[in-house]
Amino acid sequence: MLTSRGIVAPLLAVIGVFSSTAFGDDSAPNAAKPQYQAGGITVPSASADEPLRKTFALAPALDYAEQGAEAWSKTHRCVTCHTNGTYMLIRPALTAEAGKPSESMRSFFVRELKELRNPDRDPQEIRQDVQPTIAAYIAAGLAEWDAHITKTLSPETVDAIELMFDVQSEDGSWGNQDCWPPFESDVYHGATIAAIAIGTAPGWLEHLSQDAPQQAKVARLKHYLQTTTPPHDYSRVMLLWANSRLPGLLDDVRKQEIIAMIGKHQREDGGWSLRAFSQPEAWGSGNRAEKLKSEPEYRDPPSDGHQTGLAVIVLREAGVPADDPRIQRAVRWLLTHQQESGRWWTRSLNNDNHHFITYSGTLYPLLALSKCNSLAPSTGETP
Repeated sequence: MLTSRGIVAPLLAVIGVFSSTAFGDDSAPNAAKPQYQAGGITVPSASADEPLRKTFALAPALDYAEQGAEAWSKTHRCVTCHTNGTYMLIRPALTAEAGKPSESMRSFFVRELKELRNPDRDPQEIRQDVQPTIAAYIAAGLAEWDAHITKTLSPETVDAIELMFDVQSEDGSWGNQDCWPPFESDVYHGATIAAIAIGTAPGWLEHLSQDAPQQAKVARLKHYLQTTTPPHDYSRVMLLWANSRLPGLLDDVRKQEIIAMIGKHQREDGGWSLRAFSQPEAWGSGNRAEKLKSEPEYRDPPSDGHQTGLAVIVLREAGVPADDPRIQRAVRWLLTHQQESGRWWTRSLNNDNHHFITYSGTLYPLLALSKCNSLAPSTGETP
């Protein structure tokens, strides 16, 4: 377990130097605050300077995933796209290699669902701010649990999808913020997550013919994604992912165009950079443009865990074979760029405080490696 002193002794043998020396001494002046902290959990701050592991290891990455989601849920008591939302979206699919995900996290999602569906709550409140996109993440997370754990559609997932469509906008999208890219920065993102949710929930679409009102809402979602121009290439990646779960959003020409676009963004080292998938002004309202343009690596942003993992996931689900040279180069990058803590570094688009994007920047690589048969068993190291 991660503690205020790092990782306890049994896990130190697995991951090495998760220590105050490697990640900054909290007693030092201006020391970085922990990335996640709650109760006995303390996850040190994320840093580009953290040393890389000599050998890929699954165990510390899983520990980071579990501790980060648990600490966020305990501290903030909400579902958020970048941490526990990503946990439920990704972690169930890793069950074969990593074991069953946290039951407590599913229970947390169910409690949040009940809170949102509380009849005493003003329905208009749920349609404000980022709440509609959070509703989509709750539905998608519960759908992933059903698809990979119970193999059957649960009543909670049905309720979550119903809530999700209750807060759908008239144009077929889902309300979101416009200031925290890449997750909470545009309404298009919520629509792609909603499509992933209904395409993943076991058997939900098969029963759709019996529900005319829901048919209309699904049609509105499809029409939005089929006719709305994505705000940037990042959204095009998400659209391709959504199409893999909910076929028919793209014709084959557009599908191949997006696959080619992803390939063109691949860097010489085999990875992808999140920053290459949008102009600074196109993220949300553009309020991060000045920050992004001031970064030293603005003209040549480095590969990162988030976008490399996401690109591989989406390409594989779109039918690109694991032995494709683009995929193989990316797998090599992932296997050689894991940090000693188990994370893959991704610099936040928003500020240089907590870098919560390293959370998806770690879960995405794990699923990417799984989809390429390159993820070691839960006992630890690569063969």
